[in-house]
Amino acid sequence: MNLSARDLGLFAVMGAVLAMVALFQSPQLAVAILNMSLISAIMALGVNMQWGYAGLFNVGIMGFTAVGGLAVVVISQPPVPEAWAAGGLGILLGLMLGVATILAAVLVYKRMAPGTVRGLAIFVVIVVGYLVTSQVFGPAKQAVQAVNPASEGYLGGAGLPVILAWPVGAVFAAGVAWLVGKVSLGLRSDYLAIATLGISEIVIAVLKHERWLARGVNNVTGLERPVTRPIDLQPQPWIQSLAETLGWSASQTATVVSGLGYSALFLIVLALLIWLAERALNSPWGRMMRAIRDNEVSARAMGKDVTRRHLMIFVLGSAVCGLAGAMMVSMDGQLTPGSYEPLRFTFLIWVMVIVGGSGNNWGAVLGAFVIWFLWVQVEPAGRWFMDIVTSGMADDSEIRQRLVGSAAYMRLLTMGVALLVMLRFAPRGLIPER
Repeated sequence: MNLSARDLGLFAVMGAVLAMVALFQSPQLAVAILNMSLISAIMALGVNMQWGYAGLFNVGIMGFTAVGGLAVVVISQPPVPEAWAAGGLGILLGLMLGVATILAAVLVYKRMAPGTVRGLAIFVVIVVGYLVTSQVFGPAKQAVQAVNPASEGYLGGAGLPVILAWPVGAVFAAGVAWLVGKVSLGLRSDYLAIATLGISEIVIAVLKHERWLARGVNNVTGLERPVTRPIDLQPQPWIQSLAETLGWSASQTATVVSGLGYSALFLIVLALLIWLAERALNSPWGRMMRAIRDNEVSARAMGKDVTRRHLMIFVLGSAVCGLAGAMMVSMDGQLTPGSYEPLRFTFLIWVMVIVGGSGNNWGAVLGAFVIWFLWVQVEPAGRWFMDIVTSGMADDSEIRQRLVGSAAYMRLLTMGVALLVMLRFAPRGLIPER
């Protein structure tokens, strides 16, 4: 397990803090923080694989998370027969033509000698392919989006159990990561960061504007969930009995029980990933990855294919982020592309890895719990503190209004301060790499 008594103590403190939230605030809030901390821990594990194992600076976490979330719609939603009849085959044909255009351009690039003629041939292939594809894809897309746009306007999915979307989300994210890696992993680290951020924004833009795929900014709601919803649990006799025993309302009891069901699933996934990640890190493969991270020149001199190994770990880490994205969407029961913001899905995850201890899987997990707890609790705590500070001022006081209004920015301030304090006094994190 490789956890010292100090490390176990830190996890115990975090557990005690969550217990206090359940006791003094509400059990629903404690379970909600627990579930999002578990999902964040899985994302942090993916980033830690890329940065802690191989030194890859990936700031496109948001895009891989969104691709994983898209898998939930593609797998679990029932197909829309009217949309398929209106333009489903046209969209499939258009996508095939687009892929054929790319393959033709690659073939021309590989078969022809470098020079102006090759560049002109590639340009002609791309332009002709684009024109042909748009003539097929455009009308089909418009036809699909016109089918009952208030509630549908998209092709739907395969109608399979939602739990299957979790591994599929990992596969989707891994596929996107492979394409990104083939293009950008030869770049310098700062260029890699720019490339991953740009491609992440492209992915989000596609999800927002291609309504035939997942309704775009209209969102897909009412997704199937792997755990029974609280509203369906509430009438159950055993829930009523448990509510009487605990002295809670049936609604509160159903919400907590449903949330704990997600907690059990997420804990199983996290435990499996931790077990695999620890075995990989302590294997010869893990030592090789750390050697490449610490000195690429020496690793190349010893015959290691650094670019290939970087691509491997980049795909693995992104797949884990895609898995977490699918888990989050299935818990929320909706896909909302507008909610995929870099602050939440990139900056926060990086802070979790740095605060927890990059290069240490357990540190990434602990960092996820600590940072997500602060993210949720700091704003109400800041508002409470400002109310106390300004309690002696008049309600219409400009200073009081300014101070109370500034409590909304406590999250950003706290994240920045927490990061600075850790970098100053514990630069290797709460559980540093050994």
